[in-house]
Amino acid sequence: MARGWESKAVADQIEEGKEARTRRPQSEEDLSPEERAKQERLASLQLSKARLLEQLERAKHPAHRGVLLNGLRAIEREIDELRSS
Repeated sequence: MARGWESKAVADQIEEGKEARTRRPQSEEDLSPEERAKQERLASLQLSKARLLEQLERAKHPAHRGVLLNGLRAIEREIDELRSS
C-alpha cells in the first residue's frame, strides 16, 4: 500500500515539473527582487522534495523512512506557505 502512494507522489512530482516548465511566469526583468527570491526558493524546495521522494523509494529502515517523511512534510508545508503568500 505505501509503495503505491509513493509511486503516485513521484508521478505527481514529475507532472508538476512538466507544468512548471510550460507555464513560465513573467520575464525575469518584470519580477521584483522579492518575487524572484520567492520563485528561486520554491524551485529549490521542489528539487529537495523530489530528492526526498527518490530516497523514500529506496529507504528500507523504518527510522530512516520516518526521518524522510518528516522532512517531506516540512518541505510540503513550506511550499504551501510560499504559494499562498
